Amino acid sequence: MLINERYDLIINYLKEKETATVKELTEVTNSSEATIRRDLIELEKKALLKRVHGGATIIDDNIELSMASKTSINKEEKEIIAKFAASLVNDGEYIFLDAGSTTFQIIKYLAKKNIKVVTNGIDHILELAKYNITSYVIGGQIKETTRALIGIEAYEQLLKHNFSRAFLGVNSLSYERGYSTPDTEEALIKKTVINLSKKSYVLADSSKFGKDTFCKFGELKDAIIITDKLMDKRIEEKTIVKECK
Repeated sequence: MLINERYDLIINYLKEKETATVKELTEVTNSSEATIRRDLIELEKKALLKRVHGGATIIDDNIELSMASKTSINKEEKEIIAKFAASLVNDGEYIFLDAGSTTFQIIKYLAKKNIKVVTNGIDHILELAKYNITSYVIGGQIKETTRALIGIEAYEQLLKHNFSRAFLGVNSLSYERGYSTPDTEEALIKKTVINLSKKSYVLADSSKFGKDTFCKFGELKDAIIITDKLMDKRIEEKTIVKECK
């Protein structure tokens, strides 16, 4: 098989599946793991994909990955961020957990805290119930990819609440443009939550920096950033950054 044919197979498979392991790609292309790893390096240089631990994901930041795909990407970094975020929560607080793979990881670390949680995440409310955490889910339209509740019903129900802290996911953030996400309705939910919260935190692993997606939902100053690695030191000029290891 010619190298360009193999490249096409890899990209087309990623467009269909969003993310793939090296093993999957060896089977799709009938190639060795060493060959696939070299291909992924070259395709990443061409900005056609992003390598992640054990595989790759499609590069288009305006394509919203599914919850399952997001969960498989940068798992170790998300775990570190989530554990640190949970450590900030005190007994008696009333917090918001945004739908998303990093915010989902916070839940198990909240299990022994006397708190109330509001979420717009379908997966989140089930996990909160599993740990017997007093929790509420806002109504609205279910977004199939992220399993988030969005729309006018979700927005109107949010307006009934106030939050001591809010933990938000983000697709992209940059020094120039602030926080952004591909979906206009998710952007509205995130922006509304920021306005209703005493303190807001954006959870962003290092892969989220230096990018802009379709819908801006806040300036950098609107939230504290929790990250495993700050990729642009200029961001500290505009907001507080909690870099956790």
